Amino acid sequence: MIELRPCRRRKAVGFASMAMGPVGLVLPVLPGFLFVALGVFVLRDQYVWAHRGVRVIQARWPALIPAVEAREQKALDWTDRQVTRMRGIVRRR
Repeated sequence: MIELRPCRRRKAVGFASMAMGPVGLVLPVLPGFLFVALGVFVLRDQYVWAHRGVRVIQARWPALIPAVEAREQKALDWTDRQVTRMRGIVRRR
């Protein structure tokens, strides 16, 4: 059974990564597939379709999962720092 854990921050990071994916597929500078994969991985605890997508990725590339988990944590830490920074800016005014 899949345990869905809703979190606005994870949804924001996941959908932002997935939005950058198609842009990266068009532009040669951004790795589009990696952004889509990261977005699906971040959303795996939010939606059933994303959980199924992660299972496909895990079955095909099992060594990739630890690297993606590290990137996921890095992205979530970055959003924490930005939220803290913005709260500090807003509270000063």
